[in-house]
Amino acid sequence: MVQIESVKGPIDTSDLGFTLSHEHVVVSSAGIPQIYPEFIQREKSIKEGIRTLSAAKAEGLDSIIDVTTLDLGRDIDMLKQVSEGSGVNIVCATGTWRDIPRAFWSATSDSVAELYTREITVGIEGTDIKAGIIKVANDVGGVTREGEIILRAAARAQKQTGVPISTHTWAPDRVGEQQVRIFEDEKIDLSRVYIGHSNDTMDIHYLEGLMDKGVWIGLDRYPGGRTMGTPDWNQRTETAMKLISDGYGKKIMLGHDWSVTISIDSKEGQDSRNKYNPDGYLFITRHVLPKLKKLGATSQQIDDLMINNPKKFFDGK
Repeated sequence: MVQIESVKGPIDTSDLGFTLSHEHVVVSSAGIPQIYPEFIQREKSIKEGIRTLSAAKAEGLDSIIDVTTLDLGRDIDMLKQVSEGSGVNIVCATGTWRDIPRAFWSATSDSVAELYTREITVGIEGTDIKAGIIKVANDVGGVTREGEIILRAAARAQKQTGVPISTHTWAPDRVGEQQVRIFEDEKIDLSRVYIGHSNDTMDIHYLEGLMDKGVWIGLDRYPGGRTMGTPDWNQRTETAMKLISDGYGKKIMLGHDWSVTISIDSKEGQDSRNKYNPDGYLFITRHVLPKLKKLGATSQQIDDLMINNPKKFFDGK
């Protein structure tokens, strides 16, 4: 039996159950929850996290992979409170998002890898809560010099600990291919890599090419379509069905990239986002999965996306 770390301690991968592969509870910036908690209305965010995840639990959700890193305002105590209050398993992350600390810009990948490794093997921020996944990010324009430092750091921490990697990408620029080339150069097992935000494109050749390399892909921006030129949720779901029909259904996971609070957006932006997706963490359950079934997906194929594939990913199979 394989175990992974959650914010409440180790759990068996079989206990992951119905899993959303790329989510957040709160998104802000490094240090904000601890130093300026009023800025994110921290206590309100905790209550809202418990409320929304409890509602999702009542409709079948068992686990989320919360890929909030230091530079996205990771708050370990908040995640533990929300997990305990909602009954939803939360796997938290080490690593670095797009706001790479300047201190890392001239660092070696080995020195950064040591930090990631410590959060996996010892604990985060003086707690005994350990990261169960390594998150890294590269966006529009591809892998920058400092972005390469963190990709290689993630790869080295992965090899040392066995914990898998989840990436943020900009799929329209095929950034996942750049990430995979670096991971190949680092000689890591690509079955331990998840290339995220892959449903910002409908380029089947690109997506299947990534999976042919051995990585998993995350179709994890639902509903999507708010950024000009990216697919709406129906197009994203039709792309998912095409990939399933082509035989790739056992290498795909689904998520929303949702959060109850996103302080890096304006209040107006947050209000607009909530109106656009009033279902929050339940959009996939209420809309995407019924659409996939209508398009011809079997119950087994749905279970693969939401239950079996996350387990296999963390099992290392």
